[in-house]
Amino acid sequence: MKLFDVYPLFDITPVKAEASWLWDDKGQKYLDLYGGHAVISIGHSHPHYVKTLNQQLSNIAFYSNSVKNPLQEKLAEKLGQLSGYPDYQLFLCNSGAEANENALKLASFVTGRKKIVAFKKAFHGRTSGAVAATDNPKIVAPFNAGHQIVFVPMNDEAAFDAVMDNQVAAVIIEGIQGVGGIQLPTNAFLQHLEKTCKAFGALLILDEIQSGYGRTGKFFAHQFSGVKPDLITMAKGMGNGFPIGGVLIEGSIKPWSGMLGTTFGGNYLAAAAGLAVLEVMENEQLLNNAATIGSYLIAELKKIKSITDVRGEGLMIGFDLPEEKKSVRNDLLFKHHIFTGEAKPNTIRLLPSLAMTRKEADLLLNALKEELA
Repeated sequence: MKLFDVYPLFDITPVKAEASWLWDDKGQKYLDLYGGHAVISIGHSHPHYVKTLNQQLSNIAFYSNSVKNPLQEKLAEKLGQLSGYPDYQLFLCNSGAEANENALKLASFVTGRKKIVAFKKAFHGRTSGAVAATDNPKIVAPFNAGHQIVFVPMNDEAAFDAVMDNQVAAVIIEGIQGVGGIQLPTNAFLQHLEKTCKAFGALLILDEIQSGYGRTGKFFAHQFSGVKPDLITMAKGMGNGFPIGGVLIEGSIKPWSGMLGTTFGGNYLAAAAGLAVLEVMENEQLLNNAATIGSYLIAELKKIKSITDVRGEGLMIGFDLPEEKKSVRNDLLFKHHIFTGEAKPNTIRLLPSLAMTRKEADLLLNALKEELA
């Protein structure tokens, strides 16, 4: 059997990883400044993380969510403490796409409405048909029939106001757009969304799947604006490579049995991985490190003449290159052995471990200066 070939792949096979570094099967060492789309939040093979998962594997590797799991409760408590949302509720699932789908379902359940407002160039996941194909009126009815999604430009208050009405169930926006090329909503725009949602009785959903979990130097990117969303979705860096996602749910939203469901969400291994990540973030002060190294990187990138429009917060950074320099990402990889990401046509994206060092930042900066000289 062959793989279903939908991904463009580099001819590189990693066999070992530690902190911000990878080694391939030929012994070549690489600096990883992308971390699998912001997945590697605390660094590859962190000793505490590895020890925690090994201990869990030797105990109960997995069990269904039909029984009590104390690790979920510990994860929820630690997450509430570090995120600044101790009065919210936690629903655990498997991925960012599932987190967003559940958040949209919740918004429809709570409001009884079917209209969603989203923003151009947004990317909220790859699922849309699973609920539509489910034959269970109790679960599907508020979400399925006649659902409408309206897209408007980000940071355009007039365009947003024009589509808001009493039929809107939710407004969903990324804390920082990732796949869209690292685009930031302004603080004023997020504050306007919050105010308008309250006026129309709609729920505000902050998609923090890529921009959350300390990546920006705050636990969530939207916390720079001071808004408090009704729902916050998470994944990626939440498990440092182990599949886990979640929804933070405002305390006044009441659950009922069967409202949401998941087979693997919050299993023992996932909960152990999530708890280990939070413990490392707290013990090693990784939010402070993300803010410090991120500020340094952004300031130094702005000094390189060929680089334009450097943007981002903390260690979620994007910058644009001129058309004649569009090969730089590949040159960084194959000449300097540095992994980065991209957004078409000429944007380079940086999503390194939150434990990235200044020495590692300088390796990138020196390689860029050489390629852009």
